[in-house]
Amino acid sequence: MKRIFCLLLSAFCLLPSCSRTEQRSLAVGSKNYTESVLLGEILAQKLEANGCTVDRRLNMGGTFVCDTAIRSGSIDAYVEYSGTALAAILKQPTINDPARVHAIVRDAYAKRGLRWSPALGFNNTHAMSVRRADSERLGLHTISDLAKVTSTFQPGFGFEFSQRPDGWPGLIRAYGLQFAKAPRVMDLGLTYKAAAAGEVDFIAGNSTDGLIPSLGLVVLEDDKHFFPPYEAVVVQRMDIDRHCRGASAALESLRNSIDDDAMRRLNYEVDGKKRPVADVAREFLAARK
Repeated sequence: MKRIFCLLLSAFCLLPSCSRTEQRSLAVGSKNYTESVLLGEILAQKLEANGCTVDRRLNMGGTFVCDTAIRSGSIDAYVEYSGTALAAILKQPTINDPARVHAIVRDAYAKRGLRWSPALGFNNTHAMSVRRADSERLGLHTISDLAKVTSTFQPGFGFEFSQRPDGWPGLIRAYGLQFAKAPRVMDLGLTYKAAAAGEVDFIAGNSTDGLIPSLGLVVLEDDKHFFPPYEAVVVQRMDIDRHCRGASAALESLRNSIDDDAMRRLNYEVDGKKRPVADVAREFLAARK
């Protein structure tokens, strides 16, 4: 009887309920703009190459939508930015030292059940951009130079930048700027075309956006070093390997795989050349083999 009991127990523990892994699809999310969607697709394809089944939940919304989703377990991984996590999510004062920001965010995320790793290799800081013609005509080369045009220029921003402490409210305090016109708030993806068309006069984009030079825009220098580092990092749930063996290692292999110029080129493939996100992601991963 003792032998039969042991055999039954061994057989029972071969069932999925006794396994240390609970295989299921991994949900990969992204924010609602090109770079984030593209990075989400890269994560998804990397996980699929590892043998994982992936549920794509791309173009979900803004920072807080994605943060809520990963904390609740609705998604298992997405790409976040260090300065965004520090200031917008964790509500910490902005810091300019990338190593300190990384350490603070990594430790805080671990307490939330999330792994802050790996860094992808590029820093996508805010890019305060104006039309090249205005830059040359008015001598606008730094953010401080905007003091010359506060009475006439129309700002135009995405919703998050207009509200975040590391966005417009903090920027105008740091630089002592008072604009006569309130910012025009629009979808982030529309700000570039609005600036190029003269509907707004300066915008807050991302430094890795591929459309900045092609639309005749120039980036103003952050001469007071207001913006913190915004290193792109894969955020993943601690239990991701429980649902697909080797998933965390697959994502870890993307560490330092994309520099600023490479991310700018990838974005331009989608925004400038209108190529499918999946194709651009597939070519990027194939080139790394």
